[in-house]
Amino acid sequence: MKRLVVKIGTNVLTRPDGTLDVTRVSALVDQVVCLRRMGYAVVIVSSGAVACGRTELRLDGDLDSVEQRQLYSAVGQVRLMDLYYRLFRDYGLQVGQILTTKRNFETERERENQRACMEVMLEHGVVPVVNENDTVSVTELMFTDNDELSGLIAGMVDAETLVLLSNIAGIYDRKPDEPGARVIRTVRAADDLSGCISAEKSAFGRGGMFSKYETARRVAAGGIRVVIADGKREQILPDLLLHPDQTVFTEFIP
Repeated sequence: MKRLVVKIGTNVLTRPDGTLDVTRVSALVDQVVCLRRMGYAVVIVSSGAVACGRTELRLDGDLDSVEQRQLYSAVGQVRLMDLYYRLFRDYGLQVGQILTTKRNFETERERENQRACMEVMLEHGVVPVVNENDTVSVTELMFTDNDELSGLIAGMVDAETLVLLSNIAGIYDRKPDEPGARVIRTVRAADDLSGCISAEKSAFGRGGMFSKYETARRVAAGGIRVVIADGKREQILPDLLLHPDQTVFTEFIP
């Protein structure tokens, strides 16, 4: 069975005020189920725990502080997984949670433990939902963002494709809001597009398009196809596979 890793970014899962968009989560679960019915095993790398915590607690103060991030993620991860559990249960599917940190990739033994966990889940039809453990991952212990994490997971499970879902359709040949801006459809791992991409980070997540670009180049160089696409576009995941010629996205190939 072919394997896909789908990374769902914070800006895909949240409303403009930074709270969780439950309708969007539900739509993406529907699409993952569609991929499963097409014969794909899917691993989800999901942001959203902090957004869930923000939805529940709505605290005032500095949202970038370590203490508030830990509090939001501790409360929010419970709600996020409960939401995934209930949505997939409606289709008769089970989900399993994997929380990880950079330390879990530092030794062969730690990496093998994670790989074995995901393998047994996939073998038994369970959908792995992976996220960084933001309650304990601070400063040097943190991944750059979940783009970096999803690239590591894709290699770990020998995925055929890594899909990075963003809030825009791909990498543009200039700023997306400039007249005449067009999505670059195909990029080879050796191509240098850094001049086309802003280093600006997303409003509520830690990443941005430059992070996705760096992850995509690195993963594609390792032989895994990478797609950057608009996670808010209806039926984006099935359309990437069934109607690629009519779907706008950026594809990285080795």
